[in-house]
Amino acid sequence: MPATNRKNTPRLRDGVTKRGLTWWYVIRVKDPETGISKPRWVGGFATEEAVKAARDEARVKARHGEYVDRNRITVAAYLNDWIDAHAMEIKPRTLADYRAYIRLYATPRIGHLPIQAVRPSTITKLYRDLLTSGGRNGQPLAVATVTHLHAVLRKAFRDAVVVDGLIGSNPVERAKRPRAQAQEPGTVWTIAQLRSFLATATQHRLFAFFHVAAYTGARRGELLNLRWKDVDPDGKKITITGSTAVIAGERVNGTTKSGRTRVVSIDDETAAVLRQRKADQTAEQLHAGDSWRGTKDGYVFTTGWGEPMLLSGVPVHVVAARLGHADPAITFRVYAHVIRSAEAAAADIFAQAVQAA
Repeated sequence: MPATNRKNTPRLRDGVTKRGLTWWYVIRVKDPETGISKPRWVGGFATEEAVKAARDEARVKARHGEYVDRNRITVAAYLNDWIDAHAMEIKPRTLADYRAYIRLYATPRIGHLPIQAVRPSTITKLYRDLLTSGGRNGQPLAVATVTHLHAVLRKAFRDAVVVDGLIGSNPVERAKRPRAQAQEPGTVWTIAQLRSFLATATQHRLFAFFHVAAYTGARRGELLNLRWKDVDPDGKKITITGSTAVIAGERVNGTTKSGRTRVVSIDDETAAVLRQRKADQTAEQLHAGDSWRGTKDGYVFTTGWGEPMLLSGVPVHVVAARLGHADPAITFRVYAHVIRSAEAAAADIFAQAVQAA
């Protein structure tokens, strides 16, 4: 605890005192090596109620030899514990990204610091250094990457304040983050260009994948997760129930981006494409014989021997008017900015527009 003028030192009541705008507590903790009991000051609490609750918890842990000095918890240790605690509630792809941001950019530069020593200027300097030489081989790191790191650190340090009570305020909130660069809108294919692409891809084994993506708005991960039990060509609809990500070369299934199941209407041509896909898959199964690895109600889009596809690294550039915007690094996003009618009618109208182009 910082030294102060004795005349101005607040009174200590049952191990609790207030210094400036924050509350502190002190307990005695026995050193496991020497057996000597020493005082440990811990501060940064916003209210007297919070500091007393933390004091009581610390006293119990100290009696059982389980006390951890909050003042010695490093940024690296906290971030590792924080990301592990959130592993069950963060989508696998997002979790992998969070871990990468922490491992590559935060831990090497500020991981050694006690979390209570982190100031807004610490975070500002981190961002500045990354923008200057944080990339591969000392190259500048992209502003977008630093912005994503900022989002991760803001969440983690917010929990350090609100949930764990390790610090009194969030230094990341007051840090000077890099100014986001304006993004140019992606190039959107015309309906004629989309029709030309699909006509060229007709003989491609993934034609059904391309067609369904362009005509339904399903994301790549959602199509990789699509199963035959969720396909209803007669009812002219498919049900999107989940999504698949590829992490370190492995498939990881999860929920949709919104976390909700949705029903997507399809037109007659898309229904016919899906029926043909089913027939093609049946032919592939007969050809594979005992090597077939699929199931009766398995995935719609599989390898030639029935295994779920990864499509990791496959270039995806089918973007048309119904997409609304392009994001080929992730998926086809198909939202009709030229179609604002009911969903069932939209499927037919979009199909007619492509055919007429």
